[in-house]
Amino acid sequence: MNNVRVSELDWLRVILILAVFLHHALMPFNGDEWHIMNAESSKLLDDVMVYFEQFRLPTLFFIAGVGSVLLLRKVYPSQFLRDKFFRLFIPLLVGVLLVVPPQNYIEDIGQYGSFLQAFPQLALKFDSNHLWFIEYLVFFSLLAVPFYFFLRSQWSSSFKGFVEWLSDTSSGLFGLVLVLIVIRVGLKLYFPDNGHGIGNLSSTLFYLYFFFVGMFFIQSRKIWASLEKYRKVNFVWLLVSSLIFYAYYYSPDLSEYLSLQARWSIWWFVGCLVAWSALLTLLGYAQRHLASTPKWLKFSNELIYPFYIFHQTVIVVLGYFVINLSMSLAYKAMVLVVGSFLITTAICLLVVYPFNVTRRLFGLKPRRSNVSDDIACNKTIHGTVR
Repeated sequence: MNNVRVSELDWLRVILILAVFLHHALMPFNGDEWHIMNAESSKLLDDVMVYFEQFRLPTLFFIAGVGSVLLLRKVYPSQFLRDKFFRLFIPLLVGVLLVVPPQNYIEDIGQYGSFLQAFPQLALKFDSNHLWFIEYLVFFSLLAVPFYFFLRSQWSSSFKGFVEWLSDTSSGLFGLVLVLIVIRVGLKLYFPDNGHGIGNLSSTLFYLYFFFVGMFFIQSRKIWASLEKYRKVNFVWLLVSSLIFYAYYYSPDLSEYLSLQARWSIWWFVGCLVAWSALLTLLGYAQRHLASTPKWLKFSNELIYPFYIFHQTVIVVLGYFVINLSMSLAYKAMVLVVGSFLITTAICLLVVYPFNVTRRLFGLKPRRSNVSDDIACNKTIHGTVR
């Protein structure tokens, strides 16, 4: 495929980042342990949120893989890596030093004096926090270059032919979930931690699979077309996977019959089914119904990256005050969602967007740049969480 812009991914990128925002804005109210927690929680909210957790970020990593290929087709590898340095590494470093510390301060506010006094200590922790997504993309971008040339070599022709053969059958691409299951469930035996450090291979390779699949799928018109052609079949697989997911989620206590390791393995297994079937379904229906990119969406794709960088810090800081208000859970959630959205948007529009210095620091191209908007909008984090 030689498209400069893949419109369905423009839509999905913005929709999914907003879904990430909504998820984090509701985290204080779902009963899980998070940076800040409301005294009252909603089990129903948690039951819904846990489902969307399975495929939101995997799909964004897939989009990032597609964006890497679109850029590598236009520039030399050295230019690609230079772009990733400015688009990913610099915003990650700035985010770790300036954006993340307020979250950590609020989370343990009782342990510190003022924020200004605590700031040097917090900044030097180099905690990526929610920016682990960008940290992964820095690492994945280094791997993208050799993988891109592998895909264009004769070495990959037989593999490409096999996957294209699979894509000719209605459920063929769904069968690739087996590789994902082996990666996720197998590596969890050795890396059971849920953390997002690069060294946690059960997490890193899980998301790398989606990234590489994005790079692979976009290079075959046949595979890409099959996503739309068999979208209804993939939707059926998503329904079946969702039923299996919630059947296990709501199952009675199985500790008498299954070990803790076995129960967690089943959980990772059903999570893979949902993640993969949702990816295929979203791509198919997006191709069908989201075939153009209006101007407002191009603008949103540009701002969605700094929006992602700032959103969780705004949520945590504002949420610290919201959860102490004398309101019902529903009103608090509404205030936090609307308030944090408006504040984060204002930061992007008033602080980041107008000035070349802040644009560069938070991953946007300078306004004087002659680089095509189309290339910029298909970057990795623009290509992903961007």
